[in-house]
Amino acid sequence: MDKLLIEGGTSIRGDVTISGAKNAALPILAACLLTPEPVTISNVPHLQDVTTMIELLGRLGTRVVLDERMQVEISADSIHSFHAPYDLVKTMRASIVVLGPLLARFGEATVSMPGGCAIGSRPVDLHIKGMERLGAIIELANGNIHARAPNGLTGATILFDTVTVTGTENIMMAACLAKGKTILENAAREPEVEDLANFLISMGARITGAGTSTIEIEGVEALHGTEYRVLPDRIEAGTYLVAAAVTRGQIKLKNVIPAHLASVADKLSQAGAEITTGPDWISLNMHGRRPRAVDINTAPYPGFATDMQAQMVVLNSVAEGCASVTETVFENRFMHVQELQRMGANIQVRGNTAICTGVERLTAAPVMATDLRASASLILAGMVAEGSTQVDRIYHVDRGYERIEEKLNALGARIKRVRDR
Repeated sequence: MDKLLIEGGTSIRGDVTISGAKNAALPILAACLLTPEPVTISNVPHLQDVTTMIELLGRLGTRVVLDERMQVEISADSIHSFHAPYDLVKTMRASIVVLGPLLARFGEATVSMPGGCAIGSRPVDLHIKGMERLGAIIELANGNIHARAPNGLTGATILFDTVTVTGTENIMMAACLAKGKTILENAAREPEVEDLANFLISMGARITGAGTSTIEIEGVEALHGTEYRVLPDRIEAGTYLVAAAVTRGQIKLKNVIPAHLASVADKLSQAGAEITTGPDWISLNMHGRRPRAVDINTAPYPGFATDMQAQMVVLNSVAEGCASVTETVFENRFMHVQELQRMGANIQVRGNTAICTGVERLTAAPVMATDLRASASLILAGMVAEGSTQVDRIYHVDRGYERIEEKLNALGARIKRVRDR
């Protein structure tokens, strides 16, 4: 099993190009099931979750061709299976987004109940209720979701009880081939949802309102092939901004959409960073100063992303002052706190709030990654700790960050990947 060894004490300085967004690429790959015509997708990040999704599509019968730049061509003209098996789904919750496309195009789908990061309850009942509103017959048995729509799906108005990103994406994809109009109320507004909608529109779908809380989809008879470029990863971008902030350095990110980073940039500005933006870049400069502690409350987009919470806990751990970080999206997303405490962080968790009192510097210790974003936070912590930090279970980070140690080392970090024998 791979681990990272991190020598702390260096500042991040330089330019880095941000990869395509994992959370956009995964549903876009699944959406290729909606048409028998070839689809070409570029700016796909080279990540374990992407590899898993491509393997899943292959199991279903698609033909997938990748080039050296991770441009992916998918042909779903010979699907022979409608079952997403447990051995793949257990490693990645996003696998459930094949449910909508399979059901809409073929009238049936079986998806194992998903797995993924252990960061709390992320129930699939909103997906199931939405499909049922579209006319699907759903049965839960033996750990599987069995869905049938022998007469096709029919448009409906669906009000989500809570904001759900993958639920919005799944129902939106299914509604593209449903009869009549579907209206999604309390829909997720994340940029990745809007990117999926733009991809579907390029295939001939009729969708309006993506990026707002109300999305309307007018069903069409069929979708066609297309070429599409995945948007940049705002979470990867935010992570590198925090890396520069905690190490009192400076960084320029290329291939970003600055508007998607507004909530992170605002908090980093409050922490004392100088932020500058351009059409497709953003820069941060701490001018060698220690960051100031900032209060954080996570919320669905356009609020502060839960996927950036762990990184900001690290910032507050070494910042001047005391601040609170309140997690409102997932109930079990402070597992990184115990590992940070091993490194000398002064953090108390009270319910869904972590109260951080900054220390001048952390101290190296062996730590263990518990989920994707927690693993990134431990890497940042190792970069500001005195001594050599060992981060175990880094397969989590490979699910969501493309070549993270290579990119950070190019910016001045000292990180080495090693493998147990």
